[in-house]
Amino acid sequence: MAADAPGTGMKIGLLYDITGRGDKSFNDAAAMGYDKAMAEFSGATFTESAPTGDEDRPERLKTLIEAGNGLIVCVGFLWTKDCGEAAVAHPEISFAIIDDIIDSPNAASLLFSEEQGSYLVGYAAALKSTSGKLGFIGGVRTDGIGKFEAGFKQGALAANPSATIEVKYATEPPDFSGFNDPAKGKTIAAAMYKSGIDVIYHAAGGTGAGLFAAAMESGKAAGEIWAIGVDSDQYNSVAAENGQEYILTSMLKRVDVATYEAMKAYINGAPLSGINRYDASTDGVGYSASNAAIADIADKLEAVKADIVSGTVVVTDKP
Repeated sequence: MAADAPGTGMKIGLLYDITGRGDKSFNDAAAMGYDKAMAEFSGATFTESAPTGDEDRPERLKTLIEAGNGLIVCVGFLWTKDCGEAAVAHPEISFAIIDDIIDSPNAASLLFSEEQGSYLVGYAAALKSTSGKLGFIGGVRTDGIGKFEAGFKQGALAANPSATIEVKYATEPPDFSGFNDPAKGKTIAAAMYKSGIDVIYHAAGGTGAGLFAAAMESGKAAGEIWAIGVDSDQYNSVAAENGQEYILTSMLKRVDVATYEAMKAYINGAPLSGINRYDASTDGVGYSASNAAIADIADKLEAVKADIVSGTVVVTDKP
């Protein structure tokens, strides 16, 4: 008799943040981990779901619970309240949340040192800038996105102490539309480029597409100005006609790894729990090198990364 396929009889659910697949960033990184797990554990049943807004989060979570999923992975801090309450109410279900903490024995908190990866791309930005003027676009001003801002500024100033960094956020809480507003991202980025800023880093989810559009429409060539992506390798995920050549590098946040590891652990009968950290020492955060334009400074970036890992450089997570 043939052996059962891995994961046979097990059910796993994934709850994306708003927009779901296709954001070329945060959600797509989670989707990569989901797809890897689904391919590897072919006997399990996998279900993915994405809210259209905050109002339908509870219903989408309820649907996954009622469907009998034994593990539910929640992508993003906006799920903290709903998934946290569900974890307490359903101790028989394992939960994992990305980017926040759920204090329950049946829940795993998957946290990233985004400030470390942002330090690396900030260092790269300052080395590649000819004007010494840099920009940062955050989706929504939260403590979590503040980690990206803090690391970027510290890294940039380490490479060029005279650099200036302009910071703009698409929205302020409680308006979280700033993570999915490419038009606003484009407006902010266009104004920055026009002011003489020549490298802009975004930590804004789907809003970042507007940064790449602004770069394309700036009238300047790639190399004269640059954009820096976030979460996944956006040089590889953004099409050429959408500004790929302008993407110098991306701050890699291995949400794909965290998602996959949570699912693998559950399938193997040892669900993750407690705090699970992903930082530069484990390649949980880093920078992408898909664009050959980064090659001439790669040695410097690797040296800086080594200093972060050794503790010689301590990166702040507060702007």
